[in-house]
Amino acid sequence: MYLIPALALIPLLGAIFIFLDRDTQSRGYIIYGTVALMMACTIMLVGQWILQGGQPWHFYTHTEWLDHIMQAIEVLLMLFIIYMSFKYKKRWVCILSIVQTILTLWIEQTIPLIESTHTTVDSLALLMCVICAFVGGLIGIYSVGYMKSYHENHRGVTDRSSLFLALLFVFMSAMFGLVLSSNLIWMYFFWEITSVISFLLIGYTRTEEAIDNSFKALWMNLLGGLGFAVAIGLCAIQSHSVQLDQIVSNGNLMVIGMLCLAGLTKSAQLPFSTWLFGAMVAPTPSSALLHSATMVKAGVYLLIRLAPALYGNLCGTVVAFIGGFTFITTSMMAIAQNDAKKVLAFSTISNLGLIVACAGIGVEQTVWAAIFLMIFHSVSKSMLFESVGATENSIGSRDIEHMHGLILRLPKLAYIMGIGIAGMYLAPFGMLISKWVALKAFVDSGNVLLVIFIAFGSASTMFYWTKWLGKLIAMHKPSKPEKDATRKDEYFSMSVLGVIMILLCLLFPLLAGFVVNPVVLSLFGATQDVLSMSELTTMVIMVCSVLLVPSMMFLITRMAPRDYVPTYMNGINMGDNSHFVDSMGEPKKLYLSNWYLRFEFGRRRLLKPSQVVAASVLIVTFAILLGGVIG
Repeated sequence: MYLIPALALIPLLGAIFIFLDRDTQSRGYIIYGTVALMMACTIMLVGQWILQGGQPWHFYTHTEWLDHIMQAIEVLLMLFIIYMSFKYKKRWVCILSIVQTILTLWIEQTIPLIESTHTTVDSLALLMCVICAFVGGLIGIYSVGYMKSYHENHRGVTDRSSLFLALLFVFMSAMFGLVLSSNLIWMYFFWEITSVISFLLIGYTRTEEAIDNSFKALWMNLLGGLGFAVAIGLCAIQSHSVQLDQIVSNGNLMVIGMLCLAGLTKSAQLPFSTWLFGAMVAPTPSSALLHSATMVKAGVYLLIRLAPALYGNLCGTVVAFIGGFTFITTSMMAIAQNDAKKVLAFSTISNLGLIVACAGIGVEQTVWAAIFLMIFHSVSKSMLFESVGATENSIGSRDIEHMHGLILRLPKLAYIMGIGIAGMYLAPFGMLISKWVALKAFVDSGNVLLVIFIAFGSASTMFYWTKWLGKLIAMHKPSKPEKDATRKDEYFSMSVLGVIMILLCLLFPLLAGFVVNPVVLSLFGATQDVLSMSELTTMVIMVCSVLLVPSMMFLITRMAPRDYVPTYMNGINMGDNSHFVDSMGEPKKLYLSNWYLRFEFGRRRLLKPSQVVAASVLIVTFAILLGGVIG
């Protein structure tokens, strides 16, 4: 029982000490200690839950004093948003905050609610706790070394590392609270904290671009928060209960629709994707945290919770369409990006779209695939963000074109990045297997449109990942040695994530049997074998190749000096295989570039039409739902 509040309090207390400590070295020790305690507490909670039968735990019925504290914090958050909106002349943002805060406070103070528990520990909640503790914790460790290098390379940015690092851990604290909450009021409280913290993280540099992007993230997430607040109000008025499991069993489409709106905004689905693009201006740890372990996962977590209630109805159909449509459009837009962080952003939104589509179908198979996608995406994407951030600090760029031949220039970072890329689209990594299961489920459900979305979206995915991987292993020998500026903290985090990725593949059958299947069982009351024994046998053969990518990259590196062949440049080689004299006698630098199809798949060309389509679908959906309520 005491481990539950400890999970939320440990990172919160750690954040306080991190903020107050101005010494870089001792601050690093605090972060390491906080992460260790988070992980230990999570392991103990999981162990206790398993030893006591693996059945859901329900805690904390009488919490009046804590409810009052939460209400006070909600008011303070509202006042903070009002202050920031007036300070930066974004006054319209505060309207959303005021409306939803007043609405939730009015509900809590005036409408009698049926006495219920506030916290539930089950297999899905514990899985999210593990992701947050381990993936989020490793991002915290990575940030220790990264922020030192970041400010060395960005001297124009005021060093507020203590605040930044503290916010990361406050974010993790809120995530623990969110996934362990079993009623909408508590979940909403932590939901709004994540929105405000993400606003602060994105605006860290305080440049005009960072401020604009942070407010864009804020208002979109506040819009989802308003939908959340309306759902609370409807539940309170209609049934005097705000328990999430009761909402799922009752199947009120208007309530479910409002919660789905909140989930779609938080998971950055079309037409709300732009806030996640803007998050790229922040230092890499915040990008890794928002994109992999916490922020966006809160959205898909809610939708997976709602999945049983989405089967075969209008809300489920729309959620599945929005997810599938987001998957294919953002996959195509990723092709046109040469900025590595933008590729990762589009890829994140794309993969989240597939998870959302699986949740929208709302059957055991699709939810099984959604959970696996969530697990592998969390690990792989955080590792990729970290490696891109480390590469940027070393070479001064995150342009994929500038990573040409990174296997020879910075082999360690290239290995880690290669494993991360392989984890996103190659066998035997779980993303590929999960996509196959999702495709099979879409075919079985007869949803032709989703089959088209996943087929062509996956083809686009293969295009941009292969292009990037090809750049890394290119055999273009550098004219001068590259200095690796990556610190030990960063390498430790990336290496552990790489090991976790490989172990997830090696232990895939165990992961399916002891982690994913229990989650599906808790949601649906039943489960089915998604993978047959013959498929498992095939998978074992695939698993034997798990080390193929890093092994081949290692061999390429070792063999490069003796196998290297000078490049023909249609001119006189100047001796370094990087420059040549052209026909006019002028020295030219050899430059090889990928094909980005910017005219066909560029963001400017596809984003607005995609937003219009998605927004139109949502407007029509809520018009139908509202019409049903009024009628």
